Amino acid sequence: MKLSFRWYGESDPVKLEYISQIPNMRSIVTAVYDVPVGEVWSRESIKKLKEGIEAAGLIFDIVESVPVHEDIKLGKETRDKYIENYNENIRRLAEVGVKVICYNFMPVFDWTRTQLDKELEDGSTALVYYADQLEKMDPLTGELSLPGWDSSYKKEDLRALFEEYSKIDKETLWSNLKYFLEKIIPVAEENDVKMAIHPDDPPFDIFGLPRIITHEANIDRFLKLVDSPNNGLTICTGSLGCVKSNNIYEMIDKYSSQGRIYFMHVRNVKILDNGSFEESAHFSPCGSLDIVEIMKILHKNNFEAYLRPDHGRMIWGETGRPGYGLYDRALGASYITGIWETLGKLK
Repeated sequence: MKLSFRWYGESDPVKLEYISQIPNMRSIVTAVYDVPVGEVWSRESIKKLKEGIEAAGLIFDIVESVPVHEDIKLGKETRDKYIENYNENIRRLAEVGVKVICYNFMPVFDWTRTQLDKELEDGSTALVYYADQLEKMDPLTGELSLPGWDSSYKKEDLRALFEEYSKIDKETLWSNLKYFLEKIIPVAEENDVKMAIHPDDPPFDIFGLPRIITHEANIDRFLKLVDSPNNGLTICTGSLGCVKSNNIYEMIDKYSSQGRIYFMHVRNVKILDNGSFEESAHFSPCGSLDIVEIMKILHKNNFEAYLRPDHGRMIWGETGRPGYGLYDRALGASYITGIWETLGKLK
């Protein structure tokens, strides 16, 4: 296991020197954030990231994420230009030693929550998804700012996107994903980069937009679109594990034994009724997932890829980017490291 930590660049309140103080921490998971989606990242920006991370005693060898332009997902005539830009980003990241690129294929919205600061019983705050809250939201009014999506969309641009996606069904989205993979995976192979798709979060349709990386059968289908060792998975326990119909333990066992998981996002969630869930502390009894069992499966299958503690609560008065504070994610990292060390000594 290569322990890693998400970092949002120099503007992130969580400093690299703090992350480097977490025991067993190895890699920084980051990206170039000041370039519009679909454009090529400058070598200067990539080099600056690498130098800053290495100066803190950490390694820059995994990226989350290189975003996929909506024209690619929609299958528009302009997609080839954006795919070539994507391939150039793969090449440039490989030049500085990046081995894994995490990305997703979710239309319009990235991970979606309905509240960023739900106060839990212990006084901490967490990200939550409540189905009844979502029903009252309308992304087209211009008044909604969902976490994880591109807030640069103007109201009229968002309306236009929704209109275009109204003509796209899931099979068309699958076809557009296949086209994308057929263009990028050969470049990834040439540059020794593993592409690791992130599941849809949550793993069901939002606002009528199609989502396809949602459960085991669809993940099997995805891996067969371009059956290459450079085409693999990011398994996010909180994304796939937030619905009872997904057996997250069987999925992790299956895909890690196949060697197709290149990145693990490990977090806990408390599953509620009607598709709702709350994010919780990593400690297994705090949520619905057994983090010890997840780590046991990975250890059994000799998991040697990247893993990061995913979203954390805001605790001890910390303020900052919701889900991405230092303290609770550091606790999660230490919890995961403790489990991993113990499993190694029990062999």
